[in-house]
Amino acid sequence: MNYACKTHHSAMKSHFTHFRTIAGHRNHYPQVVCANPVVFEGNGRATRSKFDSSALRLNYKPGSPTTELPKGRVAILVDDDAAKPPSTGKFGRFGGKFVPETLISCLEELEVVFRQALRDPQFQEELTTALKDYVGRETPLYYAERLTAHYKAQNMGRGPDIYIKREDLTHCGAHKMNNALAQAMIAKRMGLTAVVAATGAGQHGVATAAACAKLGLSCTVFMSTADMEKQPSNVDLMNLLGAKVEPTAGSFKDASSESIRVWAGQLGEVYYLAGTAVGPHPCPTMVREFQSVIGRETRRQAAEKWGGTPDAVVACVGSGSNALGIFHEFVSDPTVRLIGVEAAGFGLDSGKHAATLAAGEVGVYHGAMSYLLQDEEGHIVRPHSVGVGLEYPGVAPELSFLKESGRMEFCSATDKEAVEAYRRVARLEGIIPALEASHAFAYLEKLCPTLPDGAKIVVSCSGRGDKDAAMVSTYMSR
Repeated sequence: MNYACKTHHSAMKSHFTHFRTIAGHRNHYPQVVCANPVVFEGNGRATRSKFDSSALRLNYKPGSPTTELPKGRVAILVDDDAAKPPSTGKFGRFGGKFVPETLISCLEELEVVFRQALRDPQFQEELTTALKDYVGRETPLYYAERLTAHYKAQNMGRGPDIYIKREDLTHCGAHKMNNALAQAMIAKRMGLTAVVAATGAGQHGVATAAACAKLGLSCTVFMSTADMEKQPSNVDLMNLLGAKVEPTAGSFKDASSESIRVWAGQLGEVYYLAGTAVGPHPCPTMVREFQSVIGRETRRQAAEKWGGTPDAVVACVGSGSNALGIFHEFVSDPTVRLIGVEAAGFGLDSGKHAATLAAGEVGVYHGAMSYLLQDEEGHIVRPHSVGVGLEYPGVAPELSFLKESGRMEFCSATDKEAVEAYRRVARLEGIIPALEASHAFAYLEKLCPTLPDGAKIVVSCSGRGDKDAAMVSTYMSR
């Protein structure tokens, strides 16, 4: 069956609408402000008022822990709730669909196809096989013996045991392939033959290009010229894999806006392959679901290795797909600390950072309500991080909810701390983490001294860092 959206879209080609939230309005309705060549990109403060975060729990039920699976088997569904995402796509007050009416039916159709795919045994079998044979799942949960010894030596031989979830070992070198492959399969299921995406550090672009090459789909990836200069090797890989790399001005947010604009102008012809858990529903739910295999594997591997669960799970946070991928499995387990590490850049007081949850305020951007980096006028502020994959001015609505509900802890690491962690992990373990993941490793400096001897920490190594070697060398020579 061809599920391609048949929504009339001629108006979308000439009228791309910029949405702002109305400051102080509790219902957060969007207001059309002006014609703009960016689709459903909104900004502005929704409210500055306080609220009772405990009430939010009534609107969101995280996935229950999975049952034990045979070794080598990949679970696609967490539970029945995963196959029934809320039609509103709301996590408390966050998320939603702040989009033009012409996009609503297409997004609703995408949600229907997504639900059907999750319930389709053939789709699950095909995805399970591809994740195993093509992506290389499951990825190891590796005991970092020398990194553990390094921190214990600083505390009289006592301290936590550190394990690394090795997403850097997947095909194309990052967690992005989990979602890119699954969504490319969704695109093919919908009868579409062209895919459009945006990338920052290039990892999602490479993963999307590879998935499209495997499935015989055409691929266009938008990437800012600044990021292309920082990540030339990933640009070369995308070209090698047959993708057309389109340069844009600005940063990752501008590349995202351009990819969305192209998709909205060609509804029914092009599939927009979201790389992270932001945007209008169902995009955040889809990305989180396809990435949550990371956490499911981690739970089972922890049970095998030490007969329990981690005491703390640590992951870097940019827009949120990596963090949600490993956190989601443990959200309903209060014994597991979930720690997200944002990019503090030159410092939170410098104004040059990407710490949205630490320094942002609520608004609407790219079709969903979440925390955003914005100025006093409500305009989006350009983020900064040495890990360019963390340079997004918003964050997953689900993470915004988990912050305000108190379930997750958020902290940050500076560029300097991330580069030091990059070098430390490489020299102690022979593992080169991506600069994005290095932010999570950097936080071990502060976390390890606070934990009891024998506590178990799992750090998500979201990608490999060979792409960053030249940048780190340049950084160190300054």
